[in-house]
Amino acid sequence: MGVSKIVFPVYRNIIAVLLLGPFAYFLERKERPPLTFSFPVQFFLLALCGITANQGFYLVGLYYASPTFASAIQNSVAAITFAMAAALRLEQVHIMRRDGVAKVAGTIACVGGASIITLFKGPPLLHHHSLISSEKTENWKLGCLYLFGNCLAWSGWIVLQAPVLKKYPARISVTSFTCFFGVIQFLIIAAFVEADAQHWIIQSKEELFTILYAGFVASGIAFSVQIWCIDRGGPMFVAVYQPVQTIAVAIMASMSLGDQLYTGGIVGAILIVVGLYSVLRGKSKENNLKGEGKGDKLRQRLVSNDKSQAEGAVIAVSSDMP
Repeated sequence: MGVSKIVFPVYRNIIAVLLLGPFAYFLERKERPPLTFSFPVQFFLLALCGITANQGFYLVGLYYASPTFASAIQNSVAAITFAMAAALRLEQVHIMRRDGVAKVAGTIACVGGASIITLFKGPPLLHHHSLISSEKTENWKLGCLYLFGNCLAWSGWIVLQAPVLKKYPARISVTSFTCFFGVIQFLIIAAFVEADAQHWIIQSKEELFTILYAGFVASGIAFSVQIWCIDRGGPMFVAVYQPVQTIAVAIMASMSLGDQLYTGGIVGAILIVVGLYSVLRGKSKENNLKGEGKGDKLRQRLVSNDKSQAEGAVIAVSSDMP
């Protein structure tokens, strides 16, 4: 039996709250603004997208699909996040400039490269027996649907965090509150879905290790690093790194679960690296242009101030003349 797919995220996020809560309380005392009614509502919505829908859809979709395919389809997060952020004007896109073209082309390359890893297989690099049961992959289309829902939820979560952080700059506290509300939401779902008490019992060391790893690393550490990156670089900067996961998962799944690695993965990996470089290059050029723009404005102000001072001096001299 073991822990079910609904109970697993309950334990995972409880561990994340216990890990992050003390750090948030002691390290961000001065950074936390007053907790008005609007903030818990925003944290609840963040948990609904980033915890409940994100983790729930992913776990169910992963049950019907392979880890490599689940990771590959998640690369649509970069494109979805880019579209959402651009629509909400959180990400500036100047199509007529080189930096805008680089970001758009890089995003397309990242998504295309990761998709090739799965869609264009080619001859296998390694020949070994897969450990994934064929019974779990009978409803492959349903798994794809769940995984696409995971991508939508994840993208929405990344985009929604940006405006919340501007009003509530305490990053660890935001992550803690999000995980806390995620626990409440999953507990409500589990109360109606999981009536069997056996589904709440951890029955092996492997399950315990997985829950601890997911709570401490995947939720506690990863979420904190992600929200810090969103605050520093914006939602698009975070989403574009998602394709790197596909390469890591493809290699690890091949080694541990027997997932086949195909030559198409090499082609996809090259596109991913090129896409990442293109987006980061475009982001760097955009930041440089912003810096140059601020410098030009500062120089204009200094010149205008010098002119006004010179004019004032001339007027003073002329007024002193008989």
